[in-house]
Amino acid sequence: MATYLVGDIQGCLPDLKKLLAQAHFDPKHDHLWLAGDLVARGPESLETLRFVKALGNCAQIILGNHDLHLLAASNGFARLKPSDKTQAILDAPDSKELLHWLRHQPLLAEHPDFPIVMVHAGISPQWSLATARQQARRVEAILQSERYVWLLKNMYGDGPDFWQEELNELDQLRYTINSFTRMRFCDPNGRLDMQCKVDPGNPEAGSLIPWFEVKRSEPIEKTIIFGHWAALMGHQDKHCIGLDTGCVWGNSLTMLRWEDGQRFVTECPIY
Repeated sequence: MATYLVGDIQGCLPDLKKLLAQAHFDPKHDHLWLAGDLVARGPESLETLRFVKALGNCAQIILGNHDLHLLAASNGFARLKPSDKTQAILDAPDSKELLHWLRHQPLLAEHPDFPIVMVHAGISPQWSLATARQQARRVEAILQSERYVWLLKNMYGDGPDFWQEELNELDQLRYTINSFTRMRFCDPNGRLDMQCKVDPGNPEAGSLIPWFEVKRSEPIEKTIIFGHWAALMGHQDKHCIGLDTGCVWGNSLTMLRWEDGQRFVTECPIY
């Protein structure tokens, strides 16, 4: 039995299947953890949702920003761009079933046996793991309740950019969603920056630093597995592992086997 961790699929199902074949993945015995953004710019977002959903309990999914955007669009609160390539999901006969399943996936997951915590973009440097866990559960509870429509309607916005207990409910929820699904850079004090998307070595970043380089008030004693930031091209340090290597941009899709650290990589076409 093995645990496989894979970066952003974004509808690139053929590439995921290539990796699973390389690794001799067996859904009867192995587990697959997916770091969010199952859908978007690749050619087979509908097929990806169906495939992952059919894996059942052997797959652990994390919600990414594109997944949440799809949920918002399905309720009329956002527009799908042609580049999203997700209209087929909304038109599918099993659309309601797939979106209901997607809405019930978490923002944060922890492995029961290994020191792994998976999120899509990262964990706010202002948060301990306990706080991150608590805030993830708050958002998930609303997404899985009758209030999900209210949250999807109001989740968009770049602020607030700094966590405070005094924030009202909606601001806390929006900060949580942005931290887990959109975050890349922070200022040295941990204030989020939602605009800068370059690689960390780019002069355009100025004084901004990656969220994982900001000093934490309380260390997280687990390895943070994340995706989202393709410009990092598979960053790894002693605290975190980034698995988005830009599959949808014609780079590669990367999957890590946790037990022995082996990486499986497949080169991808430009979609």
